[in-house]
Amino acid sequence: MKLVSYYAGVTTRAGVVLDAKVYDVEMLLSGFAVRPSRSSSLREVLSEHGGGLAALAARLTAAAKDNMKAEIGPLESVRLAPPITDPAKVLCIGLNYNDHVAETGRALPSHPDVFAKFASTLIGPNEDIRCSHVTQNLDFEGELAVVIGRECRAVAPDQALGYIAGVTVLNDITARDLQYRGTQWLAGKAVDGSTPCGPAIVTLDEIGDVQDLDIKTRVNGVEVQSSNTRYMIFPIRELISYISFFLTLSPGDIITTGTPQGIGAKRQPPLWLKPGDVVEVELQQVGGLRNRVQ
Repeated sequence: MKLVSYYAGVTTRAGVVLDAKVYDVEMLLSGFAVRPSRSSSLREVLSEHGGGLAALAARLTAAAKDNMKAEIGPLESVRLAPPITDPAKVLCIGLNYNDHVAETGRALPSHPDVFAKFASTLIGPNEDIRCSHVTQNLDFEGELAVVIGRECRAVAPDQALGYIAGVTVLNDITARDLQYRGTQWLAGKAVDGSTPCGPAIVTLDEIGDVQDLDIKTRVNGVEVQSSNTRYMIFPIRELISYISFFLTLSPGDIITTGTPQGIGAKRQPPLWLKPGDVVEVELQQVGGLRNRVQ
């Protein structure tokens, strides 16, 4: 199942992709023939159905056959928002690929390096990155992100994947000059409107092995990052277990799992994003982002 959020005027609503078309989730679940005017949050959908996503998928698929008015349009023509527009938490892992740690010159971490972003950083998979005015050192970091489907606390690694709603793509765009002004990374990582995410949350049954997915980043069509999630230092199951030991994870929480080698800051000369540049991130079995810098 592929779950999305889409723009409906000034609001966003939860959608599901079926046969390359987007359907409104609330209309399918309720049988409404007219789309309600209020916002419909995919986080709310996960709060109610995150423990039974297979049943939800079957229900939505069946309902789409009987409620054609819930169809919003072909996927390529629908304006998508970040899949989770209102997460309670956006948790990020730094230094989680061996080759990326090597290019930074740091020692291998003994524990996951966790920092945070905010909902205000998130933009959709095709929206413009509008933060070049606050930094001269704008960098890219293509990443796999997981979305939590049901509440978890202190879960064992061998159970952790069962708490995931699915996987999406995230570009951890970073203002490097702001990042390194102090000892904390927050300023460089939490710029408003800086973080593309999407296009969809893809459930694990459609992905296969989440620790064997190719990930690539391109800038203006030139490949700058290429790796596979098997090279993570801390695999996803361990990240969820580690974080949930000290922090309750809730439906809709996002955990982005680190970037591989090739960031702009470590190139010679550095490759900084500038207005007009197009940066793309593709994750096997999940989809891609394509965002222009403004």
